[in-house]
Amino acid sequence: MRGLKGITARGVFFFATITGTIGGAAMADEPIVKRTVQVSGTGTDLLNGATVHSKRPTAAGVIQRGTEIVELSGDLNGKILYHVTTVIDNQKGTLVNTGDQVFSGTIAGSEPVMIHDSKFRFEVNLATGAESGSVYLFDHIAGPHARCELKVTGTGKTADGNPTFSYTGTCGFGPEKMVSKH
Repeated sequence: MRGLKGITARGVFFFATITGTIGGAAMADEPIVKRTVQVSGTGTDLLNGATVHSKRPTAAGVIQRGTEIVELSGDLNGKILYHVTTVIDNQKGTLVNTGDQVFSGTIAGSEPVMIHDSKFRFEVNLATGAESGSVYLFDHIAGPHARCELKVTGTGKTADGNPTFSYTGTCGFGPEKMVSKH
């Protein structure tokens, strides 16, 4: 450790700030300082272009697995590839979507990101048509390290019958190991 004899804690902090982390160089797409932004916008689930991989009847309804694409605009601008398991329960009058999804796009003008979510859940009341859900884009794949937690509310359907929605939430940018509330 020659040459570090007189280094102070402040010097180590300065060095870490310049390089991004102690022992590693900062990457252009890895912000050192964490920041959080409020986000909102709209989206369309391109249901009419969905690929159904399997469909199995149950005593209460049906379980369907498929792939869909969702287009987002607003603060999140891009697309979601959505590998969805849909459970329709006609006795309860519900439709529930879960599975995996990947967002590719920008967040509030950021560089392009790619983030995975395996915890989302969307619910539809089949009697009223009310739709709501939660999105947890937490697993970094590419681009700046970002995490988004969103609440989604259905707003109707397009002329083609594709579901539309609005979203609000929070996205954080920062170091690779950002801490989740969940």
